[in-house]
Amino acid sequence: MIAPDRPALETSVPSSRFASLLRPAPDSAVAENIRRGKSPWVDAIHLLWTLWVFLTPLFGGGYTWRWAALTLLTYPVFLVLYAGVLLAPRCHAPRYALSMVVLGLVPLAWYPSAVSYFIFGCVTLRVSRRSGYGRYLLQLVGLNALFVVVGLLAHYPWQALIWIPSMAMIISLVVNFETASHEQDAALQLSQDEVRRLAATAERERIGRDLHDLLGHTLSLITLKLELSRKLFERDPDGSRREVAEAETIARQALAEVRSAVTGIRASDLAAELASARLLLEYQHVHLHYAPPPPMPVDIERALSLVLREAVTNVARHAQARQAWITFEQDGRTLSMQIRDDGRGGAHVDGNGLTGMRERVAALRGTLVLHAVKGEGTSVTVRVTLPAATTAVVAPVAVATAPSLPAGGAS
Repeated sequence: MIAPDRPALETSVPSSRFASLLRPAPDSAVAENIRRGKSPWVDAIHLLWTLWVFLTPLFGGGYTWRWAALTLLTYPVFLVLYAGVLLAPRCHAPRYALSMVVLGLVPLAWYPSAVSYFIFGCVTLRVSRRSGYGRYLLQLVGLNALFVVVGLLAHYPWQALIWIPSMAMIISLVVNFETASHEQDAALQLSQDEVRRLAATAERERIGRDLHDLLGHTLSLITLKLELSRKLFERDPDGSRREVAEAETIARQALAEVRSAVTGIRASDLAAELASARLLLEYQHVHLHYAPPPPMPVDIERALSLVLREAVTNVARHAQARQAWITFEQDGRTLSMQIRDDGRGGAHVDGNGLTGMRERVAALRGTLVLHAVKGEGTSVTVRVTLPAATTAVVAPVAVATAPSLPAGGAS
């Protein structure tokens, strides 16, 4: 009964080993795509470029038995190396990329289709966080110089020795710059999420302390008053009624304080967003000057919080600024919020972020004005009308003072 089961066990061992080989390393490119919510097969689309392996004979030499034999020999090796680049840890991925380069250079004299392997190797030799772009550029120059030497020995035409290295350099730099930009955006998003998580944690702790300080003493005092009233109920009715009246007064005062505290809690969204913005911009080496916001209805505050978040994110990503300012002004029932920086400025196209900001402000029947002058920074000014019941407030004192800008400098 045991003997028939052995083949099944023996076949399961290779399958498990094969599955372990295809399991991506935690810091691999595939694992990074999965963390971003992308398909693990998203990078497989780049294999369409390997069509040039099969199209190259059309431009010279034609399809021969030697080409077919070398393709059958090298293409599976290339696929294994490409899978290694995507599945291996970041520190090991360059080995697979350099192996692609070797796979493209060794048979170059007899197999022009190997040029595709060489270009793939240059592109997948990704920029390391430790090495940086300087080392990567030197690697590209060295590899393409080696290609030129091998091409000269293989008697390639001089035109090919110019356009192939040029194409390899351009594609490699473009792809790696885009990859680095995506990684920076992902790191920025993680830092924003962490800052907001810390701000929310601090806010919950503050609310807990406030409620404890507010209700702990008050409820204890009311309890003591009611206990005393119960004891005096029969022998001193007047004293009992007096204690109940005092307990009622204390309860009403506590109710007013709780309502005030709840109003402060509701108004904490914008304050927490300001704190988050300051941490985020300081992380990007941008010093933020801001003032606390005035009281406002909850719906207006929530909308302004989202507008503020998007505007600060744009400053962190695109402005290349050194300083930024967030100011609030109230003139009667008109409340304005301005976010400005001293960055590069220039023309702005309405993307998803700016379009969302305009939609939120339009929902409040307000206006959003974007002013960006090249070299003078960017400013986003939002104006909304407060309900008639909103009381006017005195202009708040700035938490961090900032040097005044000249009239043309605030953009």
